[in-house]
Amino acid sequence: MDITLHSTFLPHEDAEASLTFYRDVLGFAVRNDVGSGRMRWITVAPAGTDGPSIVLYPPEADPGVTDDERRTIAEMMAKGTYGIIVLATKDLDGAFTALQSRGAEVVQEPIEQPYGIRDCAFRDPAGNLVRINQVG
Repeated sequence: MDITLHSTFLPHEDAEASLTFYRDVLGFAVRNDVGSGRMRWITVAPAGTDGPSIVLYPPEADPGVTDDERRTIAEMMAKGTYGIIVLATKDLDGAFTALQSRGAEVVQEPIEQPYGIRDCAFRDPAGNLVRINQVG
């Protein structure tokens, strides 16, 4: 069986703020941008790659979500406990310095984790946790 990761979804509260973070701060390329206002889906991925992408989406657009669930999602997003993505780089210190200088909200400076991974963490404008692991 040949299965690969195609895309993953992260919620946004403000499409423009999320677009600015992923495009201008992280340096990702925009692959698709559909909808308008709060009902906007933006697909981004590391520039120069054709691999997996992140779809930034409005969580309130799902018709199967109740009003109570929407409130819970909004509360979790506000606390930064709803969406998480883990990225990777060969130069963690360089990536950390670059993102910090571009105004990214630092959650954790580079550190050696007890489980053997060196990483750092930021928060995107919607509260999603963006962890970056050092690889290679």
